[in-house]
Amino acid sequence: MCGRFTQHLSWEELHRLADLIGQPRNLGPRYNIAPTTRIEVLRPTSGGSDLVPMRWGLLPSWWKKPLSELPSTFNARAETVAEKPMFRSAFKSRRCVIPAPGFYEWTGAKGAKTPHYFSAPDGRPLAFAALWETWRDAESDAQVDSATIIVGAANNWMTRFHDRMPIILDWRDAGAWMAGDDPGALLHPPPEDALQEWIVSPRVNRSGVGDADPTLIAEIFATRDF
Repeated sequence: MCGRFTQHLSWEELHRLADLIGQPRNLGPRYNIAPTTRIEVLRPTSGGSDLVPMRWGLLPSWWKKPLSELPSTFNARAETVAEKPMFRSAFKSRRCVIPAPGFYEWTGAKGAKTPHYFSAPDGRPLAFAALWETWRDAESDAQVDSATIIVGAANNWMTRFHDRMPIILDWRDAGAWMAGDDPGALLHPPPEDALQEWIVSPRVNRSGVGDADPTLIAEIFATRDF
């Protein structure tokens, strides 16, 4: 799964990676992003990609119940995303990419879990395969854009930490994912050398703590529990 990640990104880097268009803006760094908060999402547009703030946790356009009754939709399973009512419409026509310098996963027993940070060895942002939707609140008529990260089976390297992981795209495949005819062909684990890992502070265990603090992703030396 992917329940926490970071977004400390520059407009210039995303422009190089994803043919970003639109007016440049400052992107505030975030180091402890939790579900239901705002994230930056790349979605296709004429001539390139647009960077749009969205809610992390997909809200399908047909949802009529209170948001408090919405199940967890911050992740969508790669194995069922094409059939599940919550995601299938977005999978057909509203695919996007969530850029993320890294994400967190935990090992160990409940109550004593160790947080690990995962990122690309070359330092570039990861490209999470994702879906987006637009939902309109019937009472206020407010429009909400939202997104979900697709997760699949872990590759062999990742199984030491968890049996699931985000679907991480090669940036060269980002356009094909967002606008291609065979998106399912890209829903596979990344290469074994796609990630590096280190242990970080347990402060990240609490959502919202240190969201603007870059030391949250600093390596600490601790006894490994695997």
